[in-house]
Amino acid sequence: MNKELFDKGLKTRREVLGPEYVDNAIRNADEFNQDMQELVTQYCWGDVWNRPGLDRRTRSFLNLAMLCALNRPHELKLHIRGAINNGLTKDEIKEVLLQVAIYCGVPAAIDGFRVAKETFKELDK
Repeated sequence: MNKELFDKGLKTRREVLGPEYVDNAIRNADEFNQDMQELVTQYCWGDVWNRPGLDRRTRSFLNLAMLCALNRPHELKLHIRGAINNGLTKDEIKEVLLQVAIYCGVPAAIDGFRVAKETFKELDK
């Protein structure tokens, strides 16, 4: 493990997804999934999310579209929260999901809208 990239990734991951979620994921890692937590934190968040080519808002736009297209509702919900933290509005998220409907299929977008509505409801509490 590259400690410098891991620490950089942990900082970014906390800023985007929220410290409560990230700290819980790290704290609950066990012998089976510890390596995965380290890989995700170092590689995804430390390396790729911190590259200079795209800002966080743009990365969030891309993640929402890809996660919706791949039918990954748990990750989509998490990244909707992250997108809000990165400054996306509900209207921008709606536009991403409408774009998904055209290029990835209406069923994928319908599920995306359902997940987004649930997430917005939780955030408004």
